[in-house]
Amino acid sequence: MVQWLRDGLGLIARSADIEKLAATVPDNGGVFLVPAFTGLGAPHWDPAARGLITGLTRGANAGHVARAALESIAFQSADLIGAMQADAGLRLRELRVDGGATVNDGLMQCQADLLRVPVVRPRTVETTALGAAYLAGLAVGFWQDRAEIARLWSADHTFRPRAPAAAMRRVHAAWQEAVTRAKS
Repeated sequence: MVQWLRDGLGLIARSADIEKLAATVPDNGGVFLVPAFTGLGAPHWDPAARGLITGLTRGANAGHVARAALESIAFQSADLIGAMQADAGLRLRELRVDGGATVNDGLMQCQADLLRVPVVRPRTVETTALGAAYLAGLAVGFWQDRAEIARLWSADHTFRPRAPAAAMRRVHAAWQEAVTRAKS
């Protein structure tokens, strides 16, 4: 999504610029971006769906599109986590995140607001590579066991829900309407 805004639309020069552009507006202004560039995966499973931007007005600007793009990441995660919770019959108590997008505070706050649970970002966000290193170290005896490795994990920041739950339900319903429009 961010790469498309950078390379496809030229709205930003570097991926890291997305947070600053999104922060130029107080909210998405009713703009929603469904990134169904190659269809929609879980939990929607519609390979014929196509991406769309909805809610554009004369007042919409690049900041609104950037914000909608970031929010789409949080909405997609919330949809998938909701389906997983329904299938498992369990409620999420905390979400631990990793990867490059987690350095975006606005995205992480949006995720916490949508899910209504704390979102915890680790000190080391590139945990896929770190996990491979941990497994290699475990295999050669550098670490005793998985418990020793688990003790190495530490949180950088915890994002707690701040936005009112009712407002988040309304914005999520509007997202779901946009997804319905994107479906084949």
